[in-house]
Amino acid sequence: QVQLVESGGGSVQAGGSLRLSCAASGYTNTQDCTGWFRQAPGKEREGVAVIDIGSGNTAYADSVKGRFTISQDNAKNTLYLQMNTLKPEDTAMYYCAARVTPYYSACVLDSGDYNYWGQGTQVTVSS
Repeated sequence: QVQLVESGGGSVQAGGSLRLSCAASGYTNTQDCTGWFRQAPGKEREGVAVIDIGSGNTAYADSVKGRFTISQDNAKNTLYLQMNTLKPEDTAMYYCAARVTPYYSACVLDSGDYNYWGQGTQVTVSS
């Protein structure tokens, strides 16, 4: 079991920045991929950024490339998402997710690949 708790959401104006954090606990050494997903009202959940815990390799959605940065502090079991130059279309509930699987494969932005989820933190960007 892995428990994930997000924090850092809030309301900002367009062009502003926020940093989300996700604290992991439990059997954290069993996860191989972790990342951030978001869901806006009336829309499907979409992958924002993911990171391979072992290699540090990352993947980003095209819509956030160059603006968002995912990072991890393995000593603190904490995942971060630095979000800069925020746009109103970034408004959504942001979720932290982790994948635990006995068979390694590349980390992907597909939410169906992840089996542990946090409760979410709201990000609202006003124009």
